[in-house]
Amino acid sequence: MSTLERGVVPFRAPARATALLAEARRLRASLAEEAGARDAERRLPYAAMAGVKAAGLHAARVPVSDGGAGATWGETAEIVLELARGDPNVAQALQPQLAITEIIRADASPEQRRRWFGRMLAGELVTNAVAERGGAFYGDIDTRLLATADGERLEGVKYYATGSLFAEHLYVTALDGTGAATSAIVPIDREGIEVEDDWNGMGQRTTASGTVRLGAVAVAPAERMPLPAGRRWHGQSSAQLVHVAIDVGIAFAALDDAILLAHSHGRTLRESGVGPAVEDPYVLQAIGDISVRAEGAAALVRQAATRVDAAADAFFADGGEDALFVAASIAVAQAKILATEAALAASEKLYLVANASGTDRSLNLDRHWRNARTHTLHDPVAYKFHFVGDHLLNGRAPPVTAKI
Repeated sequence: MSTLERGVVPFRAPARATALLAEARRLRASLAEEAGARDAERRLPYAAMAGVKAAGLHAARVPVSDGGAGATWGETAEIVLELARGDPNVAQALQPQLAITEIIRADASPEQRRRWFGRMLAGELVTNAVAERGGAFYGDIDTRLLATADGERLEGVKYYATGSLFAEHLYVTALDGTGAATSAIVPIDREGIEVEDDWNGMGQRTTASGTVRLGAVAVAPAERMPLPAGRRWHGQSSAQLVHVAIDVGIAFAALDDAILLAHSHGRTLRESGVGPAVEDPYVLQAIGDISVRAEGAAALVRQAATRVDAAADAFFADGGEDALFVAASIAVAQAKILATEAALAASEKLYLVANASGTDRSLNLDRHWRNARTHTLHDPVAYKFHFVGDHLLNGRAPPVTAKI
């Protein structure tokens, strides 16, 4: 695979976060133009990802002190929402690195921080090899980091490694010789790593969320990373905030296509008393309904982002306090609930503006529902209701997991 196919491109000088958001809005249109065809053909967006990396959007959260734009979580959520509105597959492929950036900033040594942030700013992507199948619970780890005569070696299989085929590095979780959870960042082309393009979900079909096989993969001491398991901080809520922004982006993508559909394919009944479909009161109602749901979810995302930023600022200043981290988690959970409902409703209601003609396979509009249904299952929304209700009624904090 060529360098261009891999998506490694020269990175322009670090821009301020406002410039990154402008780049995301500029890219949104080009992403949307090809999103339907890529989904239909299951064609991975290598060129699109190269453009995103060239713009530095994957490195938005790298601090100014490390040469980055230092985007807030509010600005980062807006960037993700804009990209998802163009193509939620591209936006989801960035989610792991945004979460990993926070871990590096919190836990890496100064040398590791310089190394990994430097690589990100050079246009490289770090993605995850975390999830596994089997085990009784989400997050169970069977992958091992074994001590051998030739140094430490990774052995195991990871699934749903989102963005792996666009990345230069993998963030891998494992159990060390003592049974303790640990992690490492290793080059994706290292001997013993096999990345498969076998993601077969009905939606989010081009996120490159395939299988990663690790066979005696060497890990240097400098590549080992602490694993912040069991710690309450803003890392959990910020990672989930990105997922919520993707869901809202899907709702807006459905709205954009609903508007186009009303103009290009809409017909009305004689009994309506109007001419063009864009004057039909029920078409207007459908568009208004989708818009209100999407805008409402976006407003909750922005509100949640302010809580996440407050928690992040406190964490990096003095370690923060549980109350701030809990507030961020609850706010993101509330946004998740509304974003899920908005994405699913928008992707179903868009058909009301053109009825049967909107189901033409050449339009591929069902991708919005498939994307929404697939991505919103990333974590069970029923538990969000539970955690929010338990906190408000009983004052209990949500559990410390990657899902809340």
